[in-house]
Amino acid sequence: QVQLVESGGGLVQAGGSLRLSCVASGRSSRRVIMDWFRQAPGKEREFVASDNWSSGTIYYADSVKGRFTISRDNARNAVYLQMNSLKPEDTAVYYCRYDQSQWGQGTQVTVSS
Repeated sequence: QVQLVESGGGLVQAGGSLRLSCVASGRSSRRVIMDWFRQAPGKEREFVASDNWSSGTIYYADSVKGRFTISRDNARNAVYLQMNSLKPEDTAVYYCRYDQSQWGQGTQVTVSS
């Protein structure tokens, strides 16, 4: 079983930045895909970014390309999401996902206009 602990959410003004962290512990492996998703109130959970350590590929949702950057620290079994030029429509609970199966508890990001 893998435990995921997310942090870094908060309240920020439009145009600001936040950096989310997700650390995996327990029976974790570096050779997995780690993703970020988000869910806004009244909406379905949506994909934000993914990092496939094995293939070296990174994907972003069109809505965040050029503003968000996903990165990993394999020594810490951690994945990060650097979010710049934040917009009010980025307001959501952000979730980390491990190996396409296990979810973190989520961290709230609120962007004020």
